[in-house]
Amino acid sequence: MELERIADYECITGENPLWHPDEGRLYWVDIPTGRLFRYDPRTGHHEQCLEGEPIGGFTIQADGALLLFMARGAVRVWHDGFIKTLIEEIPDERTTRFNDVIADPEGRVFCGTMPTSERLGRLYRLDPDGRLTILLEGIGTSNGLGFTPDLQGLYYTDSRRRVIYLFDYDRATGAISNQRIFVRTPEGEGVPDGLTVDAEGYVWSARWDGSALYRYAPDGREVLRLPFPAKKVSCPTFGGADYKDLYVTTAGGRNKAEEGPGAGALFRVRPGIRGVPEFRSHIGL
Repeated sequence: MELERIADYECITGENPLWHPDEGRLYWVDIPTGRLFRYDPRTGHHEQCLEGEPIGGFTIQADGALLLFMARGAVRVWHDGFIKTLIEEIPDERTTRFNDVIADPEGRVFCGTMPTSERLGRLYRLDPDGRLTILLEGIGTSNGLGFTPDLQGLYYTDSRRRVIYLFDYDRATGAISNQRIFVRTPEGEGVPDGLTVDAEGYVWSARWDGSALYRYAPDGREVLRLPFPAKKVSCPTFGGADYKDLYVTTAGGRNKAEEGPGAGALFRVRPGIRGVPEFRSHIGL
């Protein structure tokens, strides 16, 4: 598998690559600078399309707009320059921000937050009617999420604890239960960050400070390790018309001497494995 460097905006924390099937483009963010980028593989053109407050993650809405999860717990809709605020702030999250989000099959969004100076992070669920529910507390660093192919399980990453958990997931209610460890990464080899699940049910997990992307079988066995020219590999996603392109973000772009020559860039690889489309959010629609 050959890595192809698609774009390099020297992202401090490149994250949340997400394929937009309506547009045939890939979007991704640089979290702390609030920059949003997009790439069109048909033309090779890529561009920055937004800069502002930190963006911890985003989903694609049913109508094609992007739903941005930002600093202070703010949630905003963005569509080609137009921004509408759905949630101005979450009082308990005024000193922190969202970090990694995913829409579920019913249009809800599971959205984690970073720790504050007083407490650890949380995992919330935002329902289409705007109701916000705290699902988990005491999270070190809330990170990568993904669903099992049968939609009965939810993967969830706590980077600080070096663990990817697997929960039972109730599609009807959005509840999660039966928390158990899917993968615990070795100490001293970086921490698990963003993830995605392919069409075969295998988990692809980016390794922050581990210079690699890992593929795990449904039983948690490591079956593939793909090295990167960047220490901080942050998040993978599948895209392209056939979902055979695997896009991967990295971080550390302002310090390539220490973080690696590919730090902060967006990469693409074609592993010969198909992904699946991500679900769309229905918040406020």
